[in-house]
Amino acid sequence: MSRELLKISDKRLNEVNDFLMDPDNKLVNDLLAIIDKYGGVAEINRKAEEAGKLENLLGQLEAKNSPYLADLKWLIEQRDNGAFISIQDYKKKIVGDNATGLEFDDDIAVTLEISALQYFPFFMKQARQAIANQELMPGRFIRVRMMKEQEDDDDLLAVQAAMKIVGASVCETLDTKGTDGSNVHLGGPETITGYFGGVGQPNDHGLKWIDEFLYYYTNYGVNQVLNVNPGTVMLAYMLHKLGVNNEFKISVFMGNDNPYSIFWTLMGAKLFSRGDGTTSLIGFNFSNSVNNETIEISAEIRKAMSLDDVVRFEHHIFESYKSIVRQPYDRRDELMHIAKTVPNISAKHEGGDMDIEESRSHPSDILEYFLPKADVIKNGMMEDLTQNYMDKHLAINRTADALTKNGLSVIAAKNLHHR
Repeated sequence: MSRELLKISDKRLNEVNDFLMDPDNKLVNDLLAIIDKYGGVAEINRKAEEAGKLENLLGQLEAKNSPYLADLKWLIEQRDNGAFISIQDYKKKIVGDNATGLEFDDDIAVTLEISALQYFPFFMKQARQAIANQELMPGRFIRVRMMKEQEDDDDLLAVQAAMKIVGASVCETLDTKGTDGSNVHLGGPETITGYFGGVGQPNDHGLKWIDEFLYYYTNYGVNQVLNVNPGTVMLAYMLHKLGVNNEFKISVFMGNDNPYSIFWTLMGAKLFSRGDGTTSLIGFNFSNSVNNETIEISAEIRKAMSLDDVVRFEHHIFESYKSIVRQPYDRRDELMHIAKTVPNISAKHEGGDMDIEESRSHPSDILEYFLPKADVIKNGMMEDLTQNYMDKHLAINRTADALTKNGLSVIAAKNLHHR
């Protein structure tokens, strides 16, 4: 059997283009209508750029007399005074005089990633401990808190500002998702099998997802959000192709667990990339089940698509202790091998080390991401959730220690550590 049979003909590509260019195409027309609702591509990008400027984020907090403003000013002061350990000094701390003998390859540096930063006070506690103990702050933060709730209590503004200050990337999770009641036939853990396969934006909810994104993009400069559904992945590709500077990362819940599923997703990104090769797909979470061989093959696919520098592979090194995977789940040793050959990869920490989690009366539980803040406070859970987050911070630094001892570079918060 000849592989030539797999070649996609110009005729088939033309059929797809003809469909997209059809002026009566409802799929495209509905997307264009939402873009027009926000003033068109140029106005959308202009508003987002203004809204996302640090001075404007801080200005909104000042206008609201937010208590978070003092924390952010303190953070700026600590950054400017060099209170956080530099990456050079960190290497010396971990490997001593041997640091000069190791050849660190920054071209394949591993991004330190933490999830989920639910509340701004978590971040401040983390920053203060990082200074006190000379630890690293992550270069990437993932958030899974309800958007409207954090908009109301200034958490959204504060975190967006903090990321600008420390030089880290951040990904938000929109409220338009499976847990918002969009599928009227599903309702929590008792119907959990109904959520398999990325169900969560049925019927017109894909367009509502775009509408919600553009609201937070133009009002707060939130340019990167989580994506869990093939339809919203397609919409996000199209939105970027049309000129909006949006970004998204694919969630572990999407279920990309073999090289063929990864090929499909990256092929879509390539087909809808702009002339300069950029795409809105900025991060790609594998399924928890992938092994190093799958990641290596996926890296070959990504390279063939010229997306090495565009799409970051985000790999769970630890997961929440409860409600998502069988424990123990610890991929740190595997990371030491894959990080030597695969560039643009992040080590995602969504749980703590096993010895820490097992010692907690309240170990981390991914279902608690979806609790309203009022319920967290009512049930006296904030202290436990803070500790769970700090356990992930410890896990990140243990991973950074291990990578450094193996002569592997890490990417922490750039404005704090990579001075």
